[in-house]
Amino acid sequence: MNNLIIVLLVGLPIATGVAGFFLRKLITQKILKTQEKKIPKILEEAKNKEKELVLEAKDEALKIKEEAKKDIDQKQKYLLDLEKNLRIKENNLDRKSQNLDDDKKRIEEKVSEIESIKSELKKAKTEQVATLEKIARTSNDEARKILLDLVEKEYKDDIISKMKAMEKMLDESVDEKAREIIITAIQRMASDQTAETTVSAVSIPSDEMKGRIIGREGRNIQTFEKIAGVDVIIDDTPETVIISSFDPVRRQIAKLALEKLIADGRIHPTHIEEMLEKAKEEISIQINKAGEQAIYEVGVAGFHPDLVKVLGRLKFRTSYGQNVLKHSIETAHLAGMIAAELGADVNIAKKAGLLHDIGKAVDHQIQGSHASIGVDIAKKYGMPEKIIQAIGGHHEEIEPTQEALLVQAADAISGSRPGARKESLESYLKRLTDLENVANAFDGVEKSYAIQAGREIRVLVKPEDIDDLESMKLAKSIARKIEQELKYPGQIKVNVIRETRAVDFAK
Repeated sequence: MNNLIIVLLVGLPIATGVAGFFLRKLITQKILKTQEKKIPKILEEAKNKEKELVLEAKDEALKIKEEAKKDIDQKQKYLLDLEKNLRIKENNLDRKSQNLDDDKKRIEEKVSEIESIKSELKKAKTEQVATLEKIARTSNDEARKILLDLVEKEYKDDIISKMKAMEKMLDESVDEKAREIIITAIQRMASDQTAETTVSAVSIPSDEMKGRIIGREGRNIQTFEKIAGVDVIIDDTPETVIISSFDPVRRQIAKLALEKLIADGRIHPTHIEEMLEKAKEEISIQINKAGEQAIYEVGVAGFHPDLVKVLGRLKFRTSYGQNVLKHSIETAHLAGMIAAELGADVNIAKKAGLLHDIGKAVDHQIQGSHASIGVDIAKKYGMPEKIIQAIGGHHEEIEPTQEALLVQAADAISGSRPGARKESLESYLKRLTDLENVANAFDGVEKSYAIQAGREIRVLVKPEDIDDLESMKLAKSIARKIEQELKYPGQIKVNVIRETRAVDFAK
């Protein structure tokens, strides 16, 4: 019994496992049979789906192909139209080019025809002029002069009134501005009425000193004149010895040396030579200081040291009694002020004004005008071209530049202001006489008077010989002749007066 129970207990799990195996197998087989039945259906559905996809793909491909073809057709049509337009434009350009060639040929033909016509007209004109000259028995120039004279006579009053109106208008505008600038410059430039004059007279304590200066058999005075290069004039003038020399520096050296000899009291050849050497050194120092001081006063820089020395030599040079160095400094200031008013280069104007008379420092040693000598000096020491042109053009020896005209105006102001210069009575009277003679040489002049110290020439004309228009022409002609023939400081006003007087007598 117990064994049976044991067998049952052991066999029960085994039976259960076998039963479960067979049960699962049956279930699996059933599932497989069910799936096998579905496979044909699934295959059929897959085939149908495949057919649908193929048809859809074919439709899509056909649609894309049609759209591509349509796009290609459109682009081909556009290209064809573009090609057609290009051909049309090309044909038009060819026609235009041909037309231009034709026009060019026609123009050349017309030009040739015009030149031919011009040549014929010129020839005809020449023949007509020759015929007219032959008929009129006068030349073309003479006929032109006759015509101009007729026009002048007929419209003389109109010409005079127009000229006077234009002159008045120009005078009012130009003179006003020029006067304003010049007055401003003169007011700003304050200087002495008269400048220092270099003298060549040496005062001596007594006439006995004259004998000592002459020395035994004249050896002292001969030694002095030989070494100094001057002439010593000892005459009856009391307590005065005159030193004469065309070189102002040499004359100043001699004057200084003679004053030292007189003060020292020892006058003999050896001592004379020593004193002259000392005087040369002192004058050289004075010259250098004078040049540096002038440059400092004007307020400019950039001068070669040797040029400064040449400038300083002007301290001992005078022109019409006016010290040339002071005149140059004054001219520089005036030129700078005028340049500032006009907006020009003030530095160039000042330098040109300071150096404009530099040639006068050596004009007694070198041939030529002081302006041309000044140009050579300025070139030698490397001055700018504008300054060189201003130096050469301030007396219009070369074409004047703007700077030259400024210097010219400043030079005239400095030289012509009251008290600036003085002349000897003889040269003054001669200048006035020459001025009147120039005016009297013209036809129709009755008499002339030089007035205002020679700064104005008043010309009276014969009214029956000179009319108003001729009076204006005469004034210009006299002014031009004065400029060409006379030398004078500043400017001279030419005043032509024409008056008609009616005279009768009551009886």
